[in-house]
Amino acid sequence: MKIAFVGLGGVGGYYGGTAARACEGGEHRVSFLARGEHLRVIRERGLTVRTVDGEFVARPYAASDDPEELGRADLVVFAVKGYDLDAAARAASRLVGPDTVVLPLLNGVNNPAVLAEALPPCRILNGCVYISARIEEPGLVVQSGGSRKLFFGPEDGVTEPFAPMLSFLRGAGIDAVLTDRVGEAVWTKFIMLAPFAGVTSLFDRDFGGVLSQKDSRAMLEGMMREVLALSRAKGVELPPDIVSESIAKGEAFPPDTKSSMQLDCERGKRTEIESLLGYVVREGERSGSDVHLTRGVYDALKMRTERPCDEAGRR
Repeated sequence: MKIAFVGLGGVGGYYGGTAARACEGGEHRVSFLARGEHLRVIRERGLTVRTVDGEFVARPYAASDDPEELGRADLVVFAVKGYDLDAAARAASRLVGPDTVVLPLLNGVNNPAVLAEALPPCRILNGCVYISARIEEPGLVVQSGGSRKLFFGPEDGVTEPFAPMLSFLRGAGIDAVLTDRVGEAVWTKFIMLAPFAGVTSLFDRDFGGVLSQKDSRAMLEGMMREVLALSRAKGVELPPDIVSESIAKGEAFPPDTKSSMQLDCERGKRTEIESLLGYVVREGERSGSDVHLTRGVYDALKMRTERPCDEAGRR
């Protein structure tokens, strides 16, 4: 099997590195589509992955910034930021054929729709991961938290054709779950991720601050209820107690935890506001769901993120 990882940041670096290490010299060929100094170091010294369990160096079968050099793959894993997905998919289209399985591992819930618009006909799955990882420096990815669990599956629920992908991932040492309810899996993550991202960024508070203050906690819970209503409008049934479960998950994090959007905002970097809050606003208004809280947070943050999020967001 030929596997290509598109995007070698924290997520792609961890899972791609784990897969490449397991496949060195074996029947499967794992390649990286990367760029810049990160690619140069990987070519020269391999990709160093530092995890909570230890450190290893992964040497892919090939690493390039040219999809044609890598060739068509059996499995293509996209692990880029939401705002880069469309462009990355169009640039990587030469990796994809009609029998290629494409797996997005991004935040957000509508990544298959983005990929379907950008790629030639192929077999597109959906998926999500629970991990905290980042590029520390070119050639070095650090995984600092998260269960590292990976959920994936087809949106039509027919999982049998993708059993070989599950065998590959598990054989590489990845804690993967092939599910016939992938919509429920990605929305379960999304209902916590998007509201926490928005509220921590708006109030400039960490998880502990958001949860301990009445104003921000009430907004957080209200936004989660809006996402729950939207999921139902989209035909995804989440447990009735999902909001309280999501709050409990947030309370289990160290209180000084900051969301990735909040960190990007503080650093003046581009954020995933459109694939998180923007998606809720657009789809909520399209389906007739009440998303007024999310709309308010989205509008307030857009005034900052279009600068992006400069000193006005660092009260």
